[in-house]
Amino acid sequence: QVHLVESGGGLAQPGGSLGLSCVASGFTFSTHPMGWYRRAVGKDCEMVAIITSNGRTNYADSVKGRFAISRDNAKKMVYLQMNSLNSEDTAVYYCAADPNYRVTQGLVGQISYWGQGTQVTVAS
Repeated sequence: QVHLVESGGGLAQPGGSLGLSCVASGFTFSTHPMGWYRRAVGKDCEMVAIITSNGRTNYADSVKGRFAISRDNAKKMVYLQMNSLNSEDTAVYYCAADPNYRVTQGLVGQISYWGQGTQVTVAS
């Protein structure tokens, strides 16, 4: 059974930093593209950052230069380091995985595996 479990969310001040982690189990982690998505109140779920099985990354324009995604295949973990946070980053963040590049293509409705989500709130 597939499990994706996120951790590391919480409250940050504008301009601050947070790091998210996601541990995976139940599938061959090293061959799966992984991603971080988020859903803000009243908005659609959107891709934040993705990382392919060979380490190529891509980011939403709104987070480029501020966020960094990485993975550790030995630990079956994916990370999201978030810097220079602002109120627009407030959302529930989800870890996502799919064997067929749906994660990298932003096909939210077709992605196979999702975590339960972790809340990130940016406020003073």
